[in-house]
Amino acid sequence: MKVERERAGKPKRKRRKIIKRLFTLTLLFVIAVAGYVFYEYRQGLSESEGEFKDDGQFEFNGEGSDVDEVNILVLGIDSRGEDHSRSDSMMVVHYNKKQKQPKLISIMRDSYVDIPGYEKQKINAAYAYGGPELVRKTLKDNFDLDINYYAVIDFNGFSKIVDAIAPDGIEVDVPKRMSYGIGMTLEPGKQVLHGDKLLGYVRFRHDAESDFGRVRRQQEVFSKLEKEAVSVGNIAQLPKLWGIIDPYIETNLPNGLLFSVGKDFILGSVKETKSFRLPVDGSFTNADDPKYGAVLDLDLEKNKEELKTFLEDS
Repeated sequence: MKVERERAGKPKRKRRKIIKRLFTLTLLFVIAVAGYVFYEYRQGLSESEGEFKDDGQFEFNGEGSDVDEVNILVLGIDSRGEDHSRSDSMMVVHYNKKQKQPKLISIMRDSYVDIPGYEKQKINAAYAYGGPELVRKTLKDNFDLDINYYAVIDFNGFSKIVDAIAPDGIEVDVPKRMSYGIGMTLEPGKQVLHGDKLLGYVRFRHDAESDFGRVRRQQEVFSKLEKEAVSVGNIAQLPKLWGIIDPYIETNLPNGLLFSVGKDFILGSVKETKSFRLPVDGSFTNADDPKYGAVLDLDLEKNKEELKTFLEDS
């Protein structure tokens, strides 16, 4: 009986040893990964020259999302020393976590809307008056669009961000000669652009297309940078990339959401990003405000309806 009990106890002890070793190896692996991420992130920070980031500087009362869909307000600014400049670009990134469907909504900065607490004027003034929170209220009041989180990106760091994500540049097809208002000259034709020149490409608007062409180019570059960021060659570099980019971005996105959504992109399980523009074609007229100049006078009901359809379409 004693021998039988000893024989029966040996497999149990062996299993316990195996489990203990597996646990130890897993723990060591987690520590090693955490150490690598922290080290690479700090390396990225040391290479960054950004000084914009200041966590918590903005008031924001959007309700955090723990459901299947989330809306993230993305504002591009060029402060040039002002506390709150007008936003230079305004987008909303919509992500359906269940369907793995990202969508990108661009809002024209000359859209003529009611800004809560202020008179009717261009939507890009909302950021100057009240930061991301007033932009959130403005989008809700005018387009019935709920915003959960925000990210404000300093255009002074755009070139650093681009060169970190796509060190070999981004290929674009420049449709015509671009120079006025961007501090450089871009000749027409297919070419690979790096940070500063790519910024000029997405900001140029002094032609017949005006801001419409600019929004289209912004969506194009956003899509290409998205693919570069999650390419196989960049996955191991992501902690360092984030360290380089982080100082140029002010955001209230929780780390859990970043990890959850980022995992979907890295694993390649997301669908191709769909793009949308407010206002939609046929829903606005070119007008002139005696105080604010050329504006886009919107048919708000049509735009709300089209936006709702876009967001509900899978």
